[in-house]
Amino acid sequence: MRTFGYSDFWFILEAAQWTIALSLMAFVGGGIVGLIIALSRTSDSKLAQSLSMGFIQLFRGTPLLLQLFLVFFGAPVIGLDINPWLAAAVALTLNSGAFLGEIWRGCIQAIPRGQWEAAEALGLNYRHKMRDVVLPQALKIAVPPTVGYLVQIVKGTSLAAIIGFTELTRAGQIINNATFQPMVVFTVVAVIYFFLCWPLSMLASYMERRLALSLAR
Repeated sequence: MRTFGYSDFWFILEAAQWTIALSLMAFVGGGIVGLIIALSRTSDSKLAQSLSMGFIQLFRGTPLLLQLFLVFFGAPVIGLDINPWLAAAVALTLNSGAFLGEIWRGCIQAIPRGQWEAAEALGLNYRHKMRDVVLPQALKIAVPPTVGYLVQIVKGTSLAAIIGFTELTRAGQIINNATFQPMVVFTVVAVIYFFLCWPLSMLASYMERRLALSLAR
């Protein structure tokens, strides 16, 4: 056993870069999946609506930890060689896609019906109606909750420690096993998480206030 020192703090701080990298990958990948889900949910196709709804129910109705286990331990069963980094990225991307898809679906449907009808009156098809009329307006509404959800993604990456991915939480576990000083180690981990999430929370709150003011005019 040894005392927690500067090298231990630096090891934990360096692991934060993997938390950030995994968060960004999950956010970008989840954004792509989420956009597809949101557009499917608001399309005229009953099949697309049913499939997207099933996807949402599956990934919102099961724990993220279970999804990590299924990807990490399930991939080798079907012959796929997968490491903890890839498994965590895939699971978090799919999970984020389900939540972002539902958030964005709500933002799309929040656009006044008159806007939809005006686009239809101009003879626009679904693709042009969404691209030129609905999505530009929905984007303004979607930014605050999207930034707010990014905080949940950052915190959700901590579960990747369970499958051996060395991010912020896993680094804390490694140092704690060497120093046996859980209060010191996990306080440091918590502080780093706070400084990662707090600016995003403040940004989301600021955007929500700006949106409320613009809608009140």
